[in-house]
Amino acid sequence: MNSNDLERAKKYCAYQERCHSEVRSRLLEWKIYGDDLEEIIVALIEENFLNEERFAKAYVSGKFNMNHWGKNKISQALKAKHISDYCIRKGLEVIQDEDYIRTIKQILEKRSREKKTHSSFQLSQYLMSRGFEYNLVSKILEHEG
Repeated sequence: MNSNDLERAKKYCAYQERCHSEVRSRLLEWKIYGDDLEEIIVALIEENFLNEERFAKAYVSGKFNMNHWGKNKISQALKAKHISDYCIRKGLEVIQDEDYIRTIKQILEKRSREKKTHSSFQLSQYLMSRGFEYNLVSKILEHEG
């Protein structure tokens, strides 16, 4: 294992939280293969530059707070990055129930203010496309509308 490659990987991980699959892809782009690749990943984990649970929490926080994604969409995106179910569950715990419901209501309010009138079916379809759960969306629509 080349120490320059390890330092480069540390800088890559220090810039923002990364998951194992992102680091593995980047190392392959840098033409690092086989045992060298595995040794770098092990070193990054041992030195706490790479932590899937921490990554999941940061990812969930960002996608929920910035992109207003629901839990279903976030969970699917994390699965696509090969994050374990345990880490996904831990990551989703970052979202507070009150904030989650408030976000759904804010999205509904914003969509309702737009020029087009939306049926509750259209609103629920939109929210579900954003990853929010059907039962929660329908309960809020019933209560709000």
